[in-house]
Amino acid sequence: MNKDLTAGKPFKSILFFTLPIFIGNVFQQLYSMIDAIIVGHTISDAALAGVGATGAISFLVIGFVQGLTAGFAVKTSQLCGAGNEEGIRRSVASSVALSVVLSILLTFVSVFTTMPLLRLMQTPDDIIGFSYDYIVTIYWGLAASVFYNLASSILRALGDSKTPLVFLILAALLNIAFDFAFILGFGMGVEGAGWATVLSQALSAIGCFVYMFVKFPVCRVRLRHFVNKPLFYLQHLVIGVPMALQYSITAIGMMVQQTALNKLGTQIVTAYTAASKVDNLAQQSMSALGTAVATYAGQNYGAGKFRRIKEGVTQSMIMGAVCAAVSLVLVVTLAKPLTMLFVDDPSEEIISLSKEFLLWQGVFYIALAAIFVYRNALQGIGRSALTMIAGATELVMRSLASIFLAKWFGFTGICFSSPSAWIGADVFLLIAYFVIMHKVIKKAMRSGADNPIAAVYQKKGVSNDGKVEPVPEIEKEGGVKSEEKPQGALSVGETGAAFE
Repeated sequence: MNKDLTAGKPFKSILFFTLPIFIGNVFQQLYSMIDAIIVGHTISDAALAGVGATGAISFLVIGFVQGLTAGFAVKTSQLCGAGNEEGIRRSVASSVALSVVLSILLTFVSVFTTMPLLRLMQTPDDIIGFSYDYIVTIYWGLAASVFYNLASSILRALGDSKTPLVFLILAALLNIAFDFAFILGFGMGVEGAGWATVLSQALSAIGCFVYMFVKFPVCRVRLRHFVNKPLFYLQHLVIGVPMALQYSITAIGMMVQQTALNKLGTQIVTAYTAASKVDNLAQQSMSALGTAVATYAGQNYGAGKFRRIKEGVTQSMIMGAVCAAVSLVLVVTLAKPLTMLFVDDPSEEIISLSKEFLLWQGVFYIALAAIFVYRNALQGIGRSALTMIAGATELVMRSLASIFLAKWFGFTGICFSSPSAWIGADVFLLIAYFVIMHKVIKKAMRSGADNPIAAVYQKKGVSNDGKVEPVPEIEKEGGVKSEEKPQGALSVGETGAAFE
């Protein structure tokens, strides 16, 4: 294992685990930013607006992929915290098998629903062609995104947040080179931008998997590791699917928002596209923190260190508040020059609209930070079904704000739709987190174990032959016993509320 988040000072552990993820997230944003910059400056403003108009339906699918693969890795991180190497191999194998099947299904569903969704969102006629050509290219290469995200999630679950960063930087550099080659060299237009993203992600995914199998013996799966009871596969889906749906539910709200935006005209769509790229970049420190919290919570949950989870989450929220404040300062002070990166000779109206949007988002970044911290903490302990409810809350709030506030206040109403969604989700997440953690710790203390924090919370586990059965002790491959846990320690098959 690379980084054990169950030991040491929580603040320091989370901070140093977050930093590589943050840098990686920034480079990941360069994919879409570079596409937008090159498209906006080399093709047209309409092409830029067309690419930007795909943001919601892109997140509908790509967000689903990210949530699903991160959910699979939650199971892996719990097994990592419990010290079950054979269980980790079976978890990796199960995740790969599930990802192959889901990649095929998602690709065809996404490709054949693209144009109907763009029409449903009332995408303007002068940009819908650009939108379709760009996003359908991304969808045809969806497997690249699935397996890159899966490999990165597994590595982070094992405590390695640095390697995904290395391959993200490589992918970003490749993306730049492919953008210039496909758009300017081969004249492929927005399709070239899409293929540049797909190809760079595919190469990054291959690199991640090769490194993972070479560096981590615990990930070297054999054919027998794919032969597991259906319940073991189901345990991955029970965590992964609600996390995926939570992202997709959020995306539906974004689609409603984009539909309201499209009615306001191409000029406003262009301003929103440029501003949202800056906004996405500003959110990456908080997003990275959330990813770190999920791994931290997962490993400590597997180790039965529940009070440590609470301590780490509280300290993470302090870090989140700092990230929110810094991001606010950046978007307010750099709104104009950053907007000009995306739009060739922007009008004063575009700059003014972009600055207004970024100000509204920035003021409420603290609410967004809370979502990332508490939602990912719940996901890490296996309560991903609860985060789906939070996503539904976001959907309702964002949709209502987009429909009614946009009608009454125009673009300003659109600007307030995301903050209103964040606030609504926070109310649910905060209540859910504190209630769940109170119950978890109380149940642990009632168990009567020598160490009440490492108490029985689930009686079913995964044995070394892949069967789901009670596990009295954890054994490493080769018959060497791992360090003995206190009586009733959290079993390696813990999945949370779904199997209590």
